[in-house]
Amino acid sequence: MPGLQKLIPFFALSTLAFGACDIGKLTVNTTSKVLNRGKYATKQEPDYDLAAIAIPASLKTVEAFHMVDPDNKRLGNILAEGFCQYTSGFIEDEWEVAVLAKDFETAEYLSDRASKGFMRCMGYSLHVLGKKWEKSILGSVEDVEKRAKKTGFGNRDALLWAGVGLAGTINHNKDNPAMVAQVAKARIIIERVIVLDDKNKQKDKAKRGFAHIVRAMLHLSLPKALGGDPDAGKAEFDRAIEITENKFLLAKVLLARRYAVAVQDKELFQKTLVEVLQTDPAIWPAQRLANEIAHRRAKRYLKLEKEFF
Repeated sequence: MPGLQKLIPFFALSTLAFGACDIGKLTVNTTSKVLNRGKYATKQEPDYDLAAIAIPASLKTVEAFHMVDPDNKRLGNILAEGFCQYTSGFIEDEWEVAVLAKDFETAEYLSDRASKGFMRCMGYSLHVLGKKWEKSILGSVEDVEKRAKKTGFGNRDALLWAGVGLAGTINHNKDNPAMVAQVAKARIIIERVIVLDDKNKQKDKAKRGFAHIVRAMLHLSLPKALGGDPDAGKAEFDRAIEITENKFLLAKVLLARRYAVAVQDKELFQKTLVEVLQTDPAIWPAQRLANEIAHRRAKRYLKLEKEFF
């Protein structure tokens, strides 16, 4: 599709590799196991600014290992998740501040960075999923649907980040009709993730809840006239909040910002954001950074209430 083909060069970032001896790959394989276990340290980080500085350096270090062994799926998944989460949690945060401040030049620059970050996430995901997926994503909606049905739980995480990467890229290229047309593909991918989670009784509440948050955002990404569904979006946010036992505060912040503002429910907006700020970010230690981001945004949105209503 034209919209995706324009951005294909960024897929190449997931497949670059230097020649390496078997010992190098063996070392990287061992290291990848440690990195996979250690990635949770970032999610538990309470200092937003420290995380903003540390994550990019960490991602470049993992990319260096990935260049030695580009077929290492652990590293591919770490990079896919890392780039999607860094882009949504930090680059988009700066972008939103610029948009709300009407600093359009900075906002355009950051939107371009965000688009590239999401494409990088998507590129690593597709590389993990394999060449058939790389081909299908550039094909028709039917191609993606067929490929998604053949994707099992073992590739669940890569599938999720492929969907998040695609959805994020679409969000920053809404002036491109060909990109907006890709929303259906993102929905199919995320819906498959949710089916896999339900079928395999996904035990990780954060992973399971996040998939519903992404589906909620997709329902709210377009106006009703173009296929958006605010009520379905709210139902997905409510489900994510239920799954995460009211501890994943970012779900509530997005409910307020994306749904309440869209339907102009000022009472829900205020109530939800106040509840977030009254909840200690440490309520879920394993998701401390996400909760710190939620607090940061809740404060911002409440200050700008008059801009939204």
